[in-house]
Amino acid sequence: MLDIGPYRLANCVALAPMAGVTDLPFRRLCARMGAGLVVSEMLTSDASLRQSRKSLWRARHDQEIEPRSVQIAGSEPDRMAEAARYNVGLGAQIIDINMGCPAKKVCRKAAGSALLADESLVRNILETVVGAVDVPVTLKIRTGASPAQRNGVRIARIAQDAGIAALAVHGRTRACAFKGAVEYDTIAAIVHAVDIPVFANGDIDSPERALAVRRHTGAAGVMIGRAAQGRPWLPGQVAAFLERGERLPAPTLPEQRTILAQHVADLHAFYGDFMGARIARKHFGWYLGESHMARLHRSEFNRLETPADQLRYVETIASDTTTTSQIEDIAA
Repeated sequence: MLDIGPYRLANCVALAPMAGVTDLPFRRLCARMGAGLVVSEMLTSDASLRQSRKSLWRARHDQEIEPRSVQIAGSEPDRMAEAARYNVGLGAQIIDINMGCPAKKVCRKAAGSALLADESLVRNILETVVGAVDVPVTLKIRTGASPAQRNGVRIARIAQDAGIAALAVHGRTRACAFKGAVEYDTIAAIVHAVDIPVFANGDIDSPERALAVRRHTGAAGVMIGRAAQGRPWLPGQVAAFLERGERLPAPTLPEQRTILAQHVADLHAFYGDFMGARIARKHFGWYLGESHMARLHRSEFNRLETPADQLRYVETIASDTTTTSQIEDIAA
């Protein structure tokens, strides 16, 4: 079992916060399919943007698994503290701080993984946020700003001293983004440097890989990111394997069709007809993968403008054995 503050998670597998991916419909879906913790898309600490359409979508938590974990991003301690209080007021039960995002538009504002280069500021932000709220505060980091500035162990100790309740570590530096080998040795060093729970993150794309990473690093849990795109059942498969040694099969092709159709319908309901139809396009593509036939279907789907047309198209591809075989290959 894995505890974060007063909350005992259903299992040790978390869905990573991913901007543009882990919206409420996707979090609900992954939770229903077995993820033990799901974390929201990052919310800016800039109060002037709270009423933007994007921020309002990201701040919703209705019918969501508990504990509700909300990630915030920013570089000013007082603003981050105020953002934490604001989101707790909206129902957040865990506040997660983003110091792991390598995106240039985030790092240009000295936020995300750019913060790792300034250990004094990291300490100030963490202590200020932890002191501002009565809920557990967690932190997501990378192994450092660059291979020449790999300070993940020091950052982890700063986090523990500041009162951070759990830590997630993506095993690459900011400069590496998502390229190159994951530094599981560095994650292991971080795990052994602190007493708080650590989630290992980076290239975990199967139950077997998750077990190998957990054994290598000694991490309390694993966090799955991009590998869950188009495979919302993957965190549940990983959890079953880690917790019980059970190999859950991927959903059958009819079950996958039903999952896809319901996911697309949920996106329409959440975002409305116009934006829902557009956001559904990327998820549709992730489910189908990159075969030639899948690319043709994605091209056709991307031309559809209405929810009704999209749902009819999902029903159409269910009878296409070439496409459904591709879905099966991706899920295997």
